Order: sequence, then structure tokens, then C-alpha cells
Amino acid sequence: MKAKAFVIGLFLVCGLTAVVTAQDITGGVAAGPTIAGVDSQGIKNYLLGPGDTLDVRVFGLPEMNWLGEVTSDGTITLPFIDAPIMAQCRSEKDVQKDIVMGYTKFLKSPQISVRITNRSSRSPATVYGAVKVPSRVSMLRGVRLNELIAVSGGLTERANGTIQVFHTEKVLCPSSTDEEEPIFDDNGGVILKLFRINDLYSGKSESNPVIRPGDVVTVMEAEPIYLVGGVATNQPVLVRDGLTLTEALAQVGGVQQDAKITDVRIHRANKPGIGLSLRERTIIKADLKAIAAKKQDDILLQPYDIIEVPMKSRWTPELLLRDLTGGLLGILPRSNLPAANPRVIR
Repeated sequence: MKAKAFVIGLFLVCGLTAVVTAQDITGGVAAGPTIAGVDSQGIKNYLLGPGDTLDVRVFGLPEMNWLGEVTSDGTITLPFIDAPIMAQCRSEKDVQKDIVMGYTKFLKSPQISVRITNRSSRSPATVYGAVKVPSRVSMLRGVRLNELIAVSGGLTERANGTIQVFHTEKVLCPSSTDEEEPIFDDNGGVILKLFRINDLYSGKSESNPVIRPGDVVTVMEAEPIYLVGGVATNQPVLVRDGLTLTEALAQVGGVQQDAKITDVRIHRANKPGIGLSLRERTIIKADLKAIAAKKQDDILLQPYDIIEVPMKSRWTPELLLRDLTGGLLGILPRSNLPAANPRVIR
């Protein structure tokens, strides 16, 4: 069952990676995951599980030495011991005591050592998205979210401010304080948990959970909005946590002098997706003068918004006079021309 859950998790990872790559406006391809490890501090408290390998040695009787794997039902079976010995969710010291007890039936004061030679009962956690080194991280001990991000090289500039976590398997050895969190909702969908990066970095404990083996951690990548019309630079802007209209305009250098700042229009999609026509969008109007005067709230932007900043009509008296004045100035000697006014309001 655990193997099946891991396969499901791996399938979801591949599918989500394909979506992220397809939405990457730079055209780059995400790097494949690499195996990363954390230090072994706390590994002495490791509890065994199916797939772990033990090396059992009986001093003075090498023919009774045993090397084998914990079975799927969590037990090991040794020669001359009648019943299987439970190993799952126990330390090697606990298993050693049971082996010594089993051999005392026909050996006097048996000297036995038990050593874990391979720890493979916990699936690695997967970290990808807006991290510098997408990784699969071995989970030999409890690892918190911030440590997992650090092992993956930290965040990239494309991080949008949220981290998504979902489980692919149950806790192998839950403690009395562990809450058994479901993996799927009532409709069979994966339960996703979202954590804000700002809360994580500010030290809020609820935003720095312990990551379970098999968890898939996605640092969500920022998606674009588009600014067109009377802006200094027509280019996409990545939407990060809490990006507002005025902040987005500032990122592209502000609006042009001839922009009609009282009639800015935000074309917002009525349903998720990219490539939606304007007919499939709702228009939200904004007055930059009113926002600056705090008479209108700044507007929070959403991915794939199209921000249209209209230009003033070329036939207003003000612009007509300026154009005529500019034409007359064009025939004057250069030494008589006034200094040029900037064309961009920031």
C-alpha cells in the first residue's frame, strides 16, 4: 500500500511539474530532482520499518549470523527462533533484547549485536517549484519545512509567496502526540495545505510544520499579469503575495504623461486559465488619482489580469495646443529650445 501511495505521489509530482513548466513565461525547463540528505542528528532515535536491513551477529558463532530485511508485516525471522520478532516502530536495541531472549533457550549468555545497515522504510520528501535545487530529500529524522527549503538551495526570485504541501502516505510510526491527518478528502482529492513564506520567515511555528516522509512540497511560482497601453514599458509582471495595481505599475516604470489615469481597466478572467478572450473577462475600473488620494482602495491583482491604461484623445484642447507648440518649437534654432520634459510619470 505504501509503495502504491508513493507511486501516486510521484505521478502527481511529474504532472504538476509539467504544468509549472508550461506556464513558465521565460520558456525555461525545470531541472530534474536530485537526491539531497540532511545530517544524521537524532538518527539514534530511528524506529524500524519495512524495507530496513538489519545485521545480526552472534559472537563466537558466526554460522548463526543473520543479514536480512524487515518484511512488509514489520517482522524479522531468525534461525532457531520459533516466532517472528516484531521490528516495526522499534529501535535496534529493542529488537536486540528480543533476539537475546530467544537465543537464551539454547545458548548460555549469548552476546548479540544488532546494527541497521540500510534505512529505506521512509520515502523521501520531494521539493520543487521556485527553489534553486529541486530535490528528493531523505527523511531519516524529523525535518521541518524551513530546513527542507535550505537543503534545496533556498528560494528563487520566482517564488510567489506561498508553499503548498500534501501527503502521499500515512505516518509509519505515529507518536501519542501525532494527529493522524487524512491524505484524501471526502471526494477522493488530495488535501493541500498552504503556508505563507512571510509567516515562515517571521518565525511563526504554525507555518513551519514537520514534513512527513513522502510529502510533496511545492514552492509556488509567480504567474504573470500583463500591462498594456499608456505604461512606460509593456512587459509581464509576476504576481507575488499581495501585489497591488499601483505596485505593478511602479515595476514597469509608471504611466506615460498622456495616459488617462482616471479610467484604468483591469480585465479579469471569469474562470481559471490562460489565453482567455476579453469576452471571457470582467472589467474592473480603477482611478489612479482617487487611489493616490485614498478615495479608492488599491486593487489586489490576480494571475493573468490584463491591465489596460488608456491614452487621452489626441484632440483635447490641452494636447492640441501642446502639439502645435511643439511644431513651432521644431522650426526654432536648437539653442532656443527649452529643456525636454520627461514623458513618463513615476
